[in-house]
Amino acid sequence: MTQDSDLTTAPSHVVLAAAGKTVLRPGGRVATEQLLQWANFQPGETVLELASGLGNSAIALAKRYGVQVVGIEKDPDRVAIAQASARSTGLEQQVQFIQGNIFQLEAIAASFDYVLAEAILTMQSPPGKAKILTGVRDRLNPGGKFLSHELLARDHLDSLHQALAEVTRVNATPLSDQDWITTFQQAGLTVTQYQTGTMTLLDPAQILRDEGIIHTLQMGWNILTRPVLRDRILQMRRVLVQHQYDLGYIILCGVRAA
Repeated sequence: MTQDSDLTTAPSHVVLAAAGKTVLRPGGRVATEQLLQWANFQPGETVLELASGLGNSAIALAKRYGVQVVGIEKDPDRVAIAQASARSTGLEQQVQFIQGNIFQLEAIAASFDYVLAEAILTMQSPPGKAKILTGVRDRLNPGGKFLSHELLARDHLDSLHQALAEVTRVNATPLSDQDWITTFQQAGLTVTQYQTGTMTLLDPAQILRDEGIIHTLQMGWNILTRPVLRDRILQMRRVLVQHQYDLGYIILCGVRAA
């Protein structure tokens, strides 16, 4: 468990995970489900998931669609946990987890039918976004799809970026829908489908839908009994409410040219 003394300066996703939140995507499960519908996975196809964490989504994809999944994750402890989870579910031949850097996707020799990344690009600088997207394009088979789920900036970009950077402790730089599309295109990925919606990550009703009643109650207890968690999450929520009309989510499907 992350120590409370570290949570004052920890990135927002670490704070939310310490509170017990498992769904950290800006549009929640509903947006991810739409993204998966666009993918139209077929059994035996291959998927690369960026920043695969503890492996939960990679394992779920393999179970649900019969795809072959490779997850790349920087933290070796998380890789070990994910590998153990794959073995415990009998999917070690279908799901593989490797330690690696999402900025160095050229180190992966294989190519894939899909690359999946959720809540990753927003946290990168413009050069960082371009570097990752170029690596994604090069890892996709011709005609392959990049499935992305990110934060959307609707207006007042400068003040929004500053507020998010202060509260998330990372350089969060969401883009407008047209800027996301342009950024994809500059990396050689043609956006064929996209959808935007309201950012409700810390809305109580959304938390209940995403996490279920048991996890929601556990989160509530953790927040009530750990002051550092409570202070950080309340700060995040205030910023999200203040910028509710400027901030949303976007999901995109980008295709590498055949």
